[in-house]
Amino acid sequence: MPAKPHEPEVYSISATRSSLHDDLGLRMKRYLFSMSLRTVCFVLAVVFDGWLRWVFVGFAVFLPYVAVVIANGGRSPAPPAPETYAPAPQALEGDRAQRIAP
Repeated sequence: MPAKPHEPEVYSISATRSSLHDDLGLRMKRYLFSMSLRTVCFVLAVVFDGWLRWVFVGFAVFLPYVAVVIANGGRSPAPPAPETYAPAPQALEGDRAQRIAP
């Protein structure tokens, strides 16, 4: 089986955040996952009996609070500013000497 070609590394030249639309979409997906998990807990609370039923009921009751807190937690923090390029001093000296020499 042939190896996958190596994808080039992509560098960020900006310290901007992701768009508000993308951030909102990510938070909605997290909330949907949490509410789906709550639905599963309700179904499992009906299926099981004894102490396990109460564990699932507890998860089903407290998951909405946790999901709302996570969903309303705000935007993700801005990425760190990109590093500035500073050429090595030796490279500058060598380049200058090449340009001056005939």
